[in-house]
Parts: sequence; structure tokens; C-alpha cells
Amino acid sequence: MVGAGAEGPEEQAIDAALRPKRLDDFVGQERVREQLSLVLRSALRRGRTPDHVLLSGGPGLGKTTLAMIIAAELGQPLRITSGPAIERAGDLAAVLSTLAEGEVLFLDEIHRMARPAEEMLYMAMEDFRVDVVVGKGPGATAIPLDIAPFTLVGATTRAGMLPGPLRDRFGFTGHMDFYGPAELEVIVQRSARLLDVEITDDGAAEVASRSRGTPRIANRLLRRVRDYAEVRGDGIVTHEAARAALTLYEVDEKGLDRLDRAVLGSLMRKFGGGPVGLSTLAVSVGEEPETVEVVAEPFLVRQGLLARTPRGRIATPAAWAHLGLTPPPSAPMAGAALFDLDDAPDEPE
Repeated sequence: MVGAGAEGPEEQAIDAALRPKRLDDFVGQERVREQLSLVLRSALRRGRTPDHVLLSGGPGLGKTTLAMIIAAELGQPLRITSGPAIERAGDLAAVLSTLAEGEVLFLDEIHRMARPAEEMLYMAMEDFRVDVVVGKGPGATAIPLDIAPFTLVGATTRAGMLPGPLRDRFGFTGHMDFYGPAELEVIVQRSARLLDVEITDDGAAEVASRSRGTPRIANRLLRRVRDYAEVRGDGIVTHEAARAALTLYEVDEKGLDRLDRAVLGSLMRKFGGGPVGLSTLAVSVGEEPETVEVVAEPFLVRQGLLARTPRGRIATPAAWAHLGLTPPPSAPMAGAALFDLDDAPDEPE
């Protein structure tokens, strides 16, 4: 799946090479970029470590890139780990105790960190100290351990899952929005120069328009279009080459890929447009519920093609029109009473 699938080591290496290294080179997210610049410059002038930074937003919007830029702007090394890797408080203590003064710690998917480690992180962020418990049972003792002042950059795709006490300890919170076509076109042009790919303006616009508002996907589609242009064309990414390549890779004009169309197609053809529960819908397309919920649904909802209701997922009139299908008279339609399932009970299966 070109639009949102996992990357191999080579793809990840190319993505790393395409990342901007400074705030001035970072495209988009103007408000977050300006606010973050003030935080970092103020800390540098005072000779202090900056406040801890929390970045939220969907996958591929630049949270990891901004963490790397923060370390570069501060002239400090970057330590990278993730919430799922911190299974015990001892795992976090081992990381924190080896940090040098001023070092930047990037904790990706921070909302998935184990609760005991989360509680240890509170004290580390606020007092730069952790209590290491030695022994078990009544004889256990807590040994206070001072750690060097550091800057934590936390990233999450689900800010609502972070407990309030953890959110409150971040001095700066930035939400990453999806990118507009013009911003993505600039990113595609920049990446094409770095990859030594010749691309026309309308070719870049075509790639940008199908990139789901996400730079990571834009760069991935650019590489696939480059491959097509080199093998089946003259090596120049034109509008026609981009359209032909993205059609071959099953990315349509709205940016929907195979999984997106499978979800919508199953919802409409097998379930009459819904409502249908997430698990049932996922089984019908042969995917895990989390894949459908995290990879496909956010984009489909944002495009107005799918709605999430207390009773389940339903297809909107725009979805029927996009796939060229006629809704049956009994098909549900999205209305003003719909609301997000994040605040609703689980739908019945």
C-alpha cells in the first residue's frame, strides 16, 4: 500500500535524508514553527534548558523532524525512544540516568508508555530527579537519583489519551495540522531537488494533491512516480507521468488508496452504507481493527466520506458519489446529530 504502508530500511534512510535540518527550512505549520522558535531562542539567551515540548498530530506530519530540529537548534545531542519500549519504570530510569546536561530526549508515542514509568516521568520532568526502588516487599527502599537537566520532546497521535498530570508538565504544546496542497507542492519540489529528480510544476501539483495532506506520503509518492518516469518515460515527472504512475499504484484523485476504497466499498456493498461496527468492518476487508481505525478512518472522515456515529460507521452521500454507486433507499445519511466515537460508547457489533 503506497499511501500509508510501512517502510523498509532503505525507504526510511531516504526519508531521513529529506528531512529539513533547521526551523527555517521546515515547510508548513507556521504557527507551531513561530512559537517553537521563540521558546528555543529565549532558552538559548538565558542559557537554560527549554521547557518540555509536546507535539501532537497524525502520523507523517513532522513530529520526529521537529524533535531533530529542536536538538539541532540547541546544539545538543538527541536521544530517541518510544512509549511502547518503556515497559517498566526501570527502563525509563536507565534512559534518564545516562542523559547529559541539556540533552534532548525524544519520546515517540508517549501515550503508550507504561503507567509506572509515566509516574516516574512526572518527577523527572519537574524536579530532574527519580526515585529508584531497590528490593521488594516491606524491605524495599527508594533511592533518590538526581538527573541532569534535559528537554523532553513528547510526540503523540492521540493527545486525548495523555493523562492531565502529564500534559500539564509540558511547557509548550504544539498541534500539527494537515498540510495544504500549496505547502505539499513546495515539499515535493524540494524533495525532487534533493533526489535529483526533474519534475514539472504540474507534476509536483499532481503528486501533492494526492498526498492526503501528509509530507511523508508526498515524499513516498514522489519516489514511486520517479520510478515510473525512469522506467516508462524519459525520467521527467510530468503531470501525465504522475497521473499514470499514481493510477498504477491505486492512488486516486482524492488520495484514496486500496485500503480506503476497500473500507468504503465493503461498507456500501456489504452493509448498505451502515451503520456497522469497527471490528465487523475490519474483518470484512481482512485487516486489523486498529489498522482501519488509525490508517484509513481519519482521512476518510476528514474528506467527508465516512461518519462515525454511536451506532457505528456509515457512508456519506459523497462516498456513494465518489465510488459511483447508488445508495439504496434504506441507506443512512450523515446528519447534524453525528459525533465522534472518541466521546461515545462502543458501537454494537
